[in-house]
Amino acid sequence: MAWMWKRKSLIATSLIVAVSLFVVVVNYSEKPYFLFQPVFGQTFSSHWIFSKQSYKAFKPHQGYVSIPKQEPLKLHCELCSIVSSSGQMLGQAAGPQIDRSPCIWRMNNAPTRGFENDVGRRTTLRVVSHTSVPLLLQKPQYFFGQGNDTVYVVWGPLRNMRKDGKGIVYNMLRQASENYPHARIYVTTEDRMNYCDMVFKKETGKDRIQSGSYLSTGWFTLILAMDMCKEIHIYGMINDTYCKSGGYRKVPYHYYEAGGRDECAEYLLHESAPYGGHRFITEKAVFSKWAKTHDIKFFNPSWLS
Repeated sequence: MAWMWKRKSLIATSLIVAVSLFVVVVNYSEKPYFLFQPVFGQTFSSHWIFSKQSYKAFKPHQGYVSIPKQEPLKLHCELCSIVSSSGQMLGQAAGPQIDRSPCIWRMNNAPTRGFENDVGRRTTLRVVSHTSVPLLLQKPQYFFGQGNDTVYVVWGPLRNMRKDGKGIVYNMLRQASENYPHARIYVTTEDRMNYCDMVFKKETGKDRIQSGSYLSTGWFTLILAMDMCKEIHIYGMINDTYCKSGGYRKVPYHYYEAGGRDECAEYLLHESAPYGGHRFITEKAVFSKWAKTHDIKFFNPSWLS
């Protein structure tokens, strides 16, 4: 009887160890953020794409950490409405429809005041480029004041985001968090930045740095949204063929810069730039592929298959 009791005890202990190891792997592995199924593109052996099963409510995301506490971002949205900064938003009267969404995402310093009928009033989250942080700090009370419960997710290269006192943008954000302790500011980790570069390379077959490219805020926004949102609605974003179509609608690059640069002219300039350009058109082609395997819909204009 003693040997049977010892055997049961050994089995129970083994089960406990196995379960503990599984929990550690799930909690600390980078892979659960996007569960990949072996291609982003035809150059890979099988279809490697973001899996719908990767969505998990309120899952802490170690790729984005708060200032100053360094806590992971926790976010859950059944439906995210991502509002583009494009002039395509003008005159569409999409504001009421956008405001009915439980979560509303915007980019950089795109305003709502004065444009409510077209872009809505509410903001749940902003994804912000390191280059746009000074623009936010021009209106710190508006963006970071106690009455504003928006979550800010800031992305940028290590040289600007390092935490040793030499990261100029990180220093700005740390000061903002001290001045506005209720502000909800998160920064993208170095590992996550590298991950976003890796996705670009796997999707396009091009190394971002070697090709002289800079990823856009829209790229970081959609990658985060596919982690955090069950369904995604995108407003005001054109597809990769729009600027080549006859009679396309000419609009300013940003809806809040009337008379500014033409959107398509800006896209084509960046796409052909040998160095330092955003590959907006290339990114839109990738977004179109993601929309076929993820619950993503485009409005104003609609992307029809």
